[in-house]
Amino acid sequence: MDWLSRIDTTLLSRIQFGFTISFHIVFPAFTIGVSAYIATLEVLWVRSRKEHYHLLARFWTRIFAVSFAMGVVSGIVLSYQFGTNWSRFSTTVGNVIGPLMGYEVLTAFFLEASFLGIMLFGWNRVPPWLHTLACVIVAVGTAISGFWILAANSWMHTPAGHEMRNGVAIPVSWLHVIFNPSFPYRFAHMMIAAYLTTSLVVLATGARYLLEKRFEQQAKTMVRMGLGMVILLTPIQILVGDLHGGNTAEYQPVKVAAIEGHWDGSQPAGLVLFGWPDSTSESNRAEIAIPKLGSLIIKHDANGLFPGLKDFSRGDRPPVLPLFFMFRLMVGLGLLMLAIAVVGAVLWRRGKLFETRWFLGPLRFCWPLGFVAILAGWMVTEIGRQPWLAYGILRTADASSPISVATVAVSLGLFVLVYCVVFSMGVMYIAGMIRKGPDSSLTAMESGVPNRPLSAAGGGARPRPTASAEAP
Repeated sequence: MDWLSRIDTTLLSRIQFGFTISFHIVFPAFTIGVSAYIATLEVLWVRSRKEHYHLLARFWTRIFAVSFAMGVVSGIVLSYQFGTNWSRFSTTVGNVIGPLMGYEVLTAFFLEASFLGIMLFGWNRVPPWLHTLACVIVAVGTAISGFWILAANSWMHTPAGHEMRNGVAIPVSWLHVIFNPSFPYRFAHMMIAAYLTTSLVVLATGARYLLEKRFEQQAKTMVRMGLGMVILLTPIQILVGDLHGGNTAEYQPVKVAAIEGHWDGSQPAGLVLFGWPDSTSESNRAEIAIPKLGSLIIKHDANGLFPGLKDFSRGDRPPVLPLFFMFRLMVGLGLLMLAIAVVGAVLWRRGKLFETRWFLGPLRFCWPLGFVAILAGWMVTEIGRQPWLAYGILRTADASSPISVATVAVSLGLFVLVYCVVFSMGVMYIAGMIRKGPDSSLTAMESGVPNRPLSAAGGGARPRPTASAEAP
C-alpha cells in the first residue's frame, strides 16, 4: 500500500480535472464540427431546394442539440474546479485566464444562445434564409468559443504579454497574451481536428446506411461530404502538426524529448518506432528506431541536435511513458485517416465508392477515430506541460487548493459515477437517433412549441397543422 501514501491533494485534483475535461472536450469538438456541417447543408438546401439536404440538416440538428447540452453541462463543472481545487492557480494567473474565459462567454456563448433557439425550433416559424443565417451564426459562435479557449490554454503553455508583480501575472499587452507563440499552431490543429472528427462520424453514418440499403440518397451525400473533408483536411492536419511540433521544440523542448524518447541531446535523434522509456536507467528498453530520422523530422536536418531528457533535471521532466505512447497513438490514427483518404479518393475517382463493400464495411466503424485522436493529443499537450501549470510561472504542486485528500477523493468518486451514467445515456441516445436515421427526424422538427429544453432532439411536441414555411 506504499502507493496510497504517495497520493496527495494535487495528484487527486489532477486526476479529477483530467477525468472531467476528457469527457468535456469531445462534445465541444464535435459541436464545432457538426454545427459547421449543418450550416453547410442549410446553405446547399436554400440554394438547390433539394429535399435530402433539408432532411439531413434536421437530422444532424437533433444530434447537435444533445451534444451541445452535454458540452455545456460538463463545461460548467470545470469552471467550479478552478475555485475549489485550484484556487492558487486562480490567484496567480487569474488576471489573464479570467478575462479570456469571460471573452468566450461574451463573444461566443451569448452569440450561440441568441440564435440557438432559431436553429433548433425555427424550422416552421421563420423564413428559410433566416434559419440558415442562424445556423451559420451558431457555427461561427462555436468556432469563436474555440478561439478563446485555445488562447487561454496556449498562454498556459507559452505565456506572453504579461509581467509578474508580487508573484501575480498581470497582463500588459492583450494582443500578445491572446496571440502568444503557440496559439496559431494550437488553434489550427484543434479546429481541424474538430472538423475531421465530425467528418469521420458523418462518413461512418453514411457508410452504415449504404450497407443497410437505407436512406441511400442521404447516405451517398454523407459519404461524399464526409470523405471529401477527410481527403482535404488530413494532409493539412499533418502539415500543421509538423509546424506545431517545431514550435513545441522551440518553447517546450523537454516535452519533445519525452515524446521522442530522446535521452542524449549530444547525438542526433532516431525515430523510435517502439520502445519502453525507462526513467530509472534513462534509456529505452527494447527500442526499435530509425537512425537520425527523429532529427530530420524535428530539426529538418538528419544531423541536427535538440535537447534530450538528460539535459533537464528529473524534477523538470514530464511523465515520459504517457507522452511517448499517447503521441504514437495520435500519429497512428492520423496515418489511418490518411489511408482512408487515399483509398477513398481512388475509389471515388473510379466511380466505385458506393459499391465497394470491403471499404464501406470497416468504414462504418471509423466514427471513434477522431475522438480518440483528440483525447490522445490533449493528453500529450497537457501531461507534457508538467510539472508546470503555467509554463515557467506556476508549478502544478504549488497551485492546488488547501483541501483534504478525502474531500477530493469523495468528489472524484461522485464525478466518475455521475458522468459514467449521464454521459453514457447521452451517447446511447445519440446512437439511437443515428440508428433510426434521417427520416425519423422530420416529424419532430416540424413540431410547434419548444416546451422542453431538449425537445429539439426529438418527439413530444404538438404538430403544426399549417403548411411548411420552407415550401417554395
